[in-house]
Amino acid sequence: MSTAAQPAPAAADPRYPIGKFRRAEANPSDHASHLATLAALPENLRAAVEGLSAAQLDTPYREGGWTVRQLVHHVADSHMNACVRTRLALTEDWPVVKGYDEKLWAELDDARTAPPELSLRLLDALHYRWVLLLRSLTEEQWQRGYDHSENGRQSLEEMAALYAWHCRHHTAHIVELRKRMGW
Repeated sequence: MSTAAQPAPAAADPRYPIGKFRRAEANPSDHASHLATLAALPENLRAAVEGLSAAQLDTPYREGGWTVRQLVHHVADSHMNACVRTRLALTEDWPVVKGYDEKLWAELDDARTAPPELSLRLLDALHYRWVLLLRSLTEEQWQRGYDHSENGRQSLEEMAALYAWHCRHHTAHIVELRKRMGW
């Protein structure tokens, strides 16, 4: 057995401050937790950016990453798409839904320059309505879903788990940046 010192563990990957999403078995007992996370996102994201200056909002959360401003607008873009996909899954039989190039969306002028408050207000209303809908689902409806052009077949149970992770994931990007920068 070697007595040489073991290398220190690698620093946490700033791309995944809470770890990568893992597609787990859908579990009905997790619905309440996922819905609570979705319901809390607008308040949590608003708190994460509260008090940041324009220069801080335009700071990338990691080298080569999006700015805080772009992150906030990305969350709104992504969750608008997810809400529409939810509604399609509930009204059509396993519809095919198309992915979108989130990187290109984040480079559009509004995502690079608009005040984050625009997307925060949008998220207030969107999440209120989306969670209201999700809370009304029967167990049978949770099993409905869609075929995503890039990610394959996804039930609404799996979608809720993914977007609950997405809420925590991007909020953590901002919180961790603030810690690193002493903001």
